[in-house]
Amino acid sequence: MTSEQDAQAPHRIHPSAVVGPEVALAPGVEVGPFCLLDGAIQIGARTRLVGHVTILGEVELGEANVLHPNVVIGDEPQDLAYSGGPRRVRIGARNVFREGVTVHRGSERGDVTIIGDDNFMMQNSHVAHDCRIGNSTIIAGGALLAGWVEVGDRVLVSGNCVVHQYTRIGRLAMMRGLSRTSRDVPPFCIMDGTHTLRGINVIGLKRAGIPSKSIHALRHSFTALFGTRQNLKLAVERFTKSTDAPPCAEVTEMLGFIRTSKRGVAFGPLDDRASDTDDDSEV
Repeated sequence: MTSEQDAQAPHRIHPSAVVGPEVALAPGVEVGPFCLLDGAIQIGARTRLVGHVTILGEVELGEANVLHPNVVIGDEPQDLAYSGGPRRVRIGARNVFREGVTVHRGSERGDVTIIGDDNFMMQNSHVAHDCRIGNSTIIAGGALLAGWVEVGDRVLVSGNCVVHQYTRIGRLAMMRGLSRTSRDVPPFCIMDGTHTLRGINVIGLKRAGIPSKSIHALRHSFTALFGTRQNLKLAVERFTKSTDAPPCAEVTEMLGFIRTSKRGVAFGPLDDRASDTDDDSEV
């Protein structure tokens, strides 16, 4: 079947599924056994609900998503202040939600939880209310994102990581397994332990097509800013005054991220164990 024929195919609903009257299914949608869809739900073409999937409330799902068993999208936020008001979830296209993933709707003080395109949410990962997830991220098994977390494009959050509410994780950053942060993680960096930066995510940058010259500049900037524990605001000022040449776009992005942090930025290491070797970008 061609993609055009697939887009025009009728949706298929298993007899055991429960689909509410407000649900809108685009052509080619598959709703598998024992799914529950209840609310103002829109599901894009060729999206597949494998089985035992629950979608509640006001939810928009784009095209060609795959939801595996026991995924729950749009349930009420885990927020004691929430009183049941209308809140939303908006999800883009071509995302994969593996077994047991949960994505909650916006909170009493928020509005919408947003997930972009081409993300891979592994088993039992959790996206809380009002999070903003970019594109092409990997949120590995057991990782927990609290409310209002922002995750940039192509971020890797490894297994069983925990991210405090309101924390930002910059583009192409990586959190190593079992790590935790209540501080912002700058773009392009590797973090482990308790918000401790270890180096630049070299393999991730190479895979993303970032030029070698930019990677070298990022390594230099990391050493200047995070090579030793110091006042980061003063370190940024010294670094920007230390060269007459304008920084590359990636270094400019990192500096801008640091300057706009409200929670504070993750620390550099206390010792000389900083590492950005090629094996640091694996899950």
